[in-house]
Formats: sequence, structure tokens, C-alpha cells
Amino acid sequence: MNDAPFVLETLDDGVLTLTLNRPAQFNALSRAMLEALLAALERAKTDEAVRAVVLAGAGKAFCAGHDLKEMRANCTLEFQRDLFALCTKVMRTIMTLPVPVIARVHGIATAAGCQLVATCDLAVAADVARFAVSGITVGLFCSTPAVALSRNIGRKPAMEMLLTGEFISAERAQTLGLVNRVVAVDALDDEINKLTDSIKAKPRASIAMGKSLFYRQLEMGIDAAYQLASEVMACNMMHPDAQEGIDAFIEKRTPRYQHTPAPENVV
Repeated sequence: MNDAPFVLETLDDGVLTLTLNRPAQFNALSRAMLEALLAALERAKTDEAVRAVVLAGAGKAFCAGHDLKEMRANCTLEFQRDLFALCTKVMRTIMTLPVPVIARVHGIATAAGCQLVATCDLAVAADVARFAVSGITVGLFCSTPAVALSRNIGRKPAMEMLLTGEFISAERAQTLGLVNRVVAVDALDDEINKLTDSIKAKPRASIAMGKSLFYRQLEMGIDAAYQLASEVMACNMMHPDAQEGIDAFIEKRTPRYQHTPAPENVV
């Protein structure tokens, strides 16, 4: 019996790495895997020591999507509804986390694995990585991955991926906007470190307020979006770290941020 944890957790200098740990199953998102990932994300949400989260995969794949064997073995409408509700909760938790979540994609990311990449705030891919929403090849349209995918790339390329289930390269994924950066596989960690170092140098509260605003305003009309953004920016300006950053700019010195939390009514 394999007692290895479904998700490995490592915190190093403010960067929490969560590694999906079912390498023999290409990190398929079983119910137990989703529960473990959700629990890890919930812990990160309240840990002030965490400044960024990196989501990675053990073995050859980043994530091959849902566990189809488990889904077929529990083929009741109740199980399927509960499974997709759990997956949705994981995706929403990534979006509402007060720190950025970065996908580290070293291999294939398919179906719900591609959904994970699309849901993360940032994504860095190895040049050998490939992406697909391939459920349609087994008769299961990737409806839930479509939600995240269609909010990252244009409608027509999203529909092409969803209708054909075909893989795209890391370079194509970058062109479409699914990933931020593509590097050689042996440079993947260095590239992610550049991102996390830049993030950690910024005020934690400002990032938390900004990330929350970013996703909330996307679902609003333009007038409501500007109203919300104006309120958040005003509150951000009143935060001590923003005032320190502006003072440092005026005085031509390096800011000394305290990284105190954002107001709860803003994030």
C-alpha cells in the first residue's frame, strides 16, 4: 500500500511549493488528490509566511486531468456532481488566495490539468510541455476546463482545443496567452525563482488587494468595475506599505515594507 501524501508541501523563503504526487497516474485528480490540494491551499490562505505558491507535478507529467478510472467506477450522478463541485472549489480557492499561484509545467497538462494551468495566476512552462483539453476524445466535452480556458485565450482557439482535443506546444500556449514564459526544462526553476523574487519584493497587502480586484472586476460591467477598482485603490493608498513605497520613491531610497495584511473588507 502506498502511503505517500497526495500533495507534497515545501516552504522555502516565503515560496510554498505544492507538488501533485501521483506520478504513476500522471498526477490524475482523484477525489483524494483534490481534497489534499484543497486542504493545502486553505492552509496557505491563512499563513502569513507564504508570499507565493508554486504548483508542480511529480514524475513525467504536470497533471493528466481527472481520474477517469475512478469516475467510471463510481458512475452515479451524485458522485460526478460532488467531484466537479470539489474541483470547482479548488479552482476558486486558487483564485481567491491572497498570494499569486504559479503553475510549474514541466510535462503534459491535459483536461483538468490544463484547467489548473489556466486558473493559476501565472504559468511557466518547459519547452517540452504540451497542453490539451482532451476529454472530447473519450466523448466527454471538457466543460469545466472550458470555463478557465476561455478566460485565458480567445474564443476560437479555445473552441478548437475543446472540439478537437489536440495537443498544442508550449510555444503555442504562450502565443495564445495560456502561459507567461517558456524556457528549457533545466531552466524552469530559475525562471520561476525570478518571478517569485520579484513578487516577494512587493508589498504583500497590495498584491492581495490587487489580485482580489483583478478577478472580481472581470465579471462586472465597465462602470461597476471602475467603481470597485477606485475603492480598492483608495484603500490600497491608505495602507502603510503603499505610503512607505511612495515615500521611498520620492526620497530615492529602497522601500522598507512591513508586509502587513490587507484590510479584510477589501480582499
